[in-house]
Amino acid sequence: MSTQLSERETKALAIATHTQLTRKPNNTWIVPSQSSAKTYTVDPDPESPHCDCPDFEARRLRCKHIYAVEIILQRKVTVSNDGQTQTVTETVTVKQKYTQDWQSYNAAQQTEKSHFLGLLYQLCSKVEEPIQSMGRPRLPLSDMLFAVTYRTYTMMSARRFTSDMRDALAKGYVSKAPSFNSVFHYLQMESLTPYLKQLISESSLPLQSIEEDFAIDSSGFSTNNYVRWFDVKYGNNEDWHDWLKMHLMCGVKTHIVTSVEMSGATANDSPYYKPLVEQTAKAGFKMQEVSADKAYISMNNLKATEDHGAVPYIPFKSNAQADRGTDVWSRMFYFYNFKRAQFLAHYHKRSNVETTFSMIKGKFGERLKSKTTTAQVNEALCKVLCHNLCVVIQSMYELNITPEFMSEAA
Repeated sequence: MSTQLSERETKALAIATHTQLTRKPNNTWIVPSQSSAKTYTVDPDPESPHCDCPDFEARRLRCKHIYAVEIILQRKVTVSNDGQTQTVTETVTVKQKYTQDWQSYNAAQQTEKSHFLGLLYQLCSKVEEPIQSMGRPRLPLSDMLFAVTYRTYTMMSARRFTSDMRDALAKGYVSKAPSFNSVFHYLQMESLTPYLKQLISESSLPLQSIEEDFAIDSSGFSTNNYVRWFDVKYGNNEDWHDWLKMHLMCGVKTHIVTSVEMSGATANDSPYYKPLVEQTAKAGFKMQEVSADKAYISMNNLKATEDHGAVPYIPFKSNAQADRGTDVWSRMFYFYNFKRAQFLAHYHKRSNVETTFSMIKGKFGERLKSKTTTAQVNEALCKVLCHNLCVVIQSMYELNITPEFMSEAA
C-alpha cells in the first residue's frame, strides 16, 4: 500500500528534524514557527490534540506543529521492500528536560559573595587555635584559613587580593589582614591540609538530611610544573604540564562534596573509594546508594559500601567471575548481568559527579597556580571548599535550608 505525506506532514518532518522542540512539565510542547520568531503551544492528546496556531484555530484539525510533536513521540520510518512501501513505527525516547528555578537562582547569585564571606567566617571561627610554645607569634589559624579560601574564591593573585583582605578586616571577618607573603607561606604548610579537609566535611553537613545517594570519581587539575621525557618513536623531547588527581564523593541532588582526597597523576582510583565512603559515613550522612565507574570495582569496595548500609552500583569488568567468595559480589554481579536496565537506572546517577567537577573547574579554574606540591594540594582543597559554600548558598534559596554551623559559631 503506497502512502504519501501531506504538505503539513512534510513541513512537520522538517520542524522535527531541524528545530528544537521543548517538553513542558504539564506534558505540553513548545514548537517554534517556521516563518517567524513565534512559538506555539501544542497539547498532543491522542483523543483531542490542540495547538494555538492560526491554522489549527481555523480548521480544528491537526496542524504541522501537532504532526511535528507526534513525529518526535513516535517517529515513522518509510522503507521499500520489493516495490511495496511499508511504514514501520520506531519509538523514540525523548530526553527529560528540567526547568531552572530562575527566581531562586538569581537571588542566590546576586547575594552569593556576601553570604560566602559570612558562612566562611562562621566556619573558620570554629577552628581551634593550636598551642604555640616557641617561635615568633603566628597569625591566627582561622584568619589564614579564611584568607587562603577567600583568595581562591576571588581567583586573584595574592598581591591584588590584599585590598579584599583589608575590606574583610573592616567588616570584622579577620582580626588582622595578612600580607601576600603570609598567604603564600601558609598555603605551603602541610599542617593546613587536614584543616581544609575538615572544613569541607563540615560545610556539607547542612545538606545531611537531603542527600542519600552519592557518586564517586576522580579528575585531574593541571599545574604550572612541567614533566619532560624523550619520545622514542619520533626522536624528540616533549614537555607537558604535570597534574594532580582529585578523588571526591558528592551527593547527586545538590552536588555537595562530602569527602575528598588528593593524589599524584598516576595513582589508581580504586584504593581511594573506601576512605571516601568512610569519611562520608563518619560525617553523619545516611547513604542509600553509591555509584562509581568500573575502575572502582573490587570486593573490598563493594563490602565497604554495604557495611555502611548502602547499595554499591559499580559496573563489572568483562572478565569478572560470578563466584568470588562474597555474598555482595555475587548479588551485584547477577543484578548487573541479568537486570541491566534496572542497574543502569541507578548507575546513571554517577554522571552527577562529573557535573560536580565541571562546576568546580568552571567557576574556580582547572589549573593550580601554586608552585610546590603541598601548596597545590591545599589550593585544590580550597576550590572544593568554595564550591561547597556556593552549593549551600544556592540551597538556602532553593531548598529553604539554614546552615547548621551558623548557629554553632560564636
